[in-house]
Amino acid sequence: MVEARRELGEEMEPAVIDAFLDRVEAAAEARAAERRPARQPSSDGRAERLALSIISLGTGIPITAIAAEQGGVVGMLVVWAGIVGVNFSFSRRK
Repeated sequence: MVEARRELGEEMEPAVIDAFLDRVEAAAEARAAERRPARQPSSDGRAERLALSIISLGTGIPITAIAAEQGGVVGMLVVWAGIVGVNFSFSRRK
């Protein structure tokens, strides 16, 4: 770099320094990219569907008890139709 500066003269010094800094920055970014962990491939929403299923069952039991007490069999059917609808629509989304 020092020899290039001498050959090109002081008027080109800013351009030489900019080019050198660009190379240093590119090398630093390349090293940082090598050290970053690779992104994990998506699980196609399996974990989300499992979580929704568990939550649906966990909340469905007490809601069913409340619906059975207040609305009987019809209330229970409405509750479970809603739970199934939410799970079905979630599984059909892209």
